[in-house]
Amino acid sequence: MYEDAYRVPFRLDRRPPVYGLLNTSDERVTGVAITIHGAGVLAANNPATLLPGERLDVTVAGAHLERGTILVVRWRRLDGVEYLWRVNA
Repeated sequence: MYEDAYRVPFRLDRRPPVYGLLNTSDERVTGVAITIHGAGVLAANNPATLLPGERLDVTVAGAHLERGTILVVRWRRLDGVEYLWRVNA
């Protein structure tokens, strides 16, 4: 069963070249992975599990990322349902 609305459980801290993804929820999320689309370059990252309050940092290389680069965050809740969040870099 799907919920009508679900608050994204993360806060993205932008401090280029480092982007930090903080789990602000009260639940564990699994399979957390970040991909990039646009002019930036992101090193491959293995899916992670983030407990409440834990943070995943990734480094994105590139100039003027705010002009046309997006990050896509992917994760699963405890019920196994996958979610995607598109974020401007």
